[in-house]
Amino acid sequence: FKQLFAQVTNPPIDPIRESVVMTVECFVGPEHNLLQTSEEHCCRLYLPQPTLSIEELAAIRDYKDRGYKSKVLDATFPRAEGVDALAKHIVRLCEEASQAVTDGFAFIILSDRAISLERVPIPALMAVGAVHHYLTRMLQRTRVGIISDSGEPREVHHHCLMAGYGADAVCPYMAYVAIEKLVAEEKLPKDVPLEKLFYNYRKACGKGMLKVMAKMGVSTLASYKGAQVFEAVGIGAEVIDVCFRDTPSRIAGVNMALVARDYLRQHEVGFFPRELTDVTTHELENPGEYAYRSNPKSEAHINDPGAIAALQDAARTNSRRAFAEFSKQHDAAIRRCTIRGNLDFAWDQATPVPLEEVESAIAIVKRFRTGAMSYGSISIEAHSTLAVAMNRLDAKSNTGEGGEAPERFERMANGDSMRSSIKQVASGRFGVSINYLTNADELQIKMAQ
Repeated sequence: FKQLFAQVTNPPIDPIRESVVMTVECFVGPEHNLLQTSEEHCCRLYLPQPTLSIEELAAIRDYKDRGYKSKVLDATFPRAEGVDALAKHIVRLCEEASQAVTDGFAFIILSDRAISLERVPIPALMAVGAVHHYLTRMLQRTRVGIISDSGEPREVHHHCLMAGYGADAVCPYMAYVAIEKLVAEEKLPKDVPLEKLFYNYRKACGKGMLKVMAKMGVSTLASYKGAQVFEAVGIGAEVIDVCFRDTPSRIAGVNMALVARDYLRQHEVGFFPRELTDVTTHELENPGEYAYRSNPKSEAHINDPGAIAALQDAARTNSRRAFAEFSKQHDAAIRRCTIRGNLDFAWDQATPVPLEEVESAIAIVKRFRTGAMSYGSISIEAHSTLAVAMNRLDAKSNTGEGGEAPERFERMANGDSMRSSIKQVASGRFGVSINYLTNADELQIKMAQ
């Protein structure tokens, strides 16, 4: 999923300097009739943030006062039923959630703790999204709080997705287990109490969520929850319709069976014994999501070490062969890692155009634009040289956010000009003056970064 961000119609917020208007605090649980003013509206659970500790989850689960009670639903499916089981058990989970609301439960806890040799977890986000949308369609959503008790969420992005698709709170129990393991391996200081480390993790998640909310111009978690301000990448209509309804998914992608197959494969790696040799260990293979790994099964990265080595060789030795090798490896990485890398021209369907009807190179280059890089990022020498080159072509260079010295507005002795035709104005950008603005052919005003 790709996070959306605010553009001109809804400027983003600074989560640090405008923190006074931002919060991840929220009230969860059954809501009451908005048309009737009564003390019942106060009978909801206050959470300082949506990331729960294990103790907080247990307190909610065991709370029985004022008619509040919680229902724990099993968010796993049997391994023996194969790839078709995921879709069936998501439906089962939704129906059980609806029945729990009918039975008067105030909180539904979607838990994957029943994972075992024979039970595979339902993806936590799919479970939350499916239940949220099902209860919405059944007109029951405001009568219950949805809590996810899962080992999957661990990053800020995961917590944002869970909230964005309807979770009122999340208990990421495997994140706490990972912290304990890091302490045991002396990768975290042992003199800091575990509770403090857990608190730091939850606080970091909250701060990260504020930053993501700020990009959309949303100031409170109550407004962000269930808002689905995401765009799906590579998810098919079958999954979208059940779990993430109305989320844009422009290129379609995986269905329920493919998701189930992936989870069954991960389950097999985790639970079934592997043949050990002198060079293997009991540790699971690093999937390479955060750093490049040479294992062919690991996540592909655009910045491949082999390609970077070839680029460095080409830069140091001016070798055409090394640059050709870099281009070959980088193009292959682009095809593996990006959508655009899988697109190509349909040459067999192309209609040839007579050469005399094609615009000349001199005219085409006038439409060229340089990237918006400030002189501080690429050096004043490179920045001014690009400006001179683009002016010679009658094309346009861009100042970036760093502005431009007034001396560059005047022509040089040889007739060249270092003036950038495109000038940027960004929030907090010093040096923007009338002289700066009037020496621009095109203005770019940044509103969303």
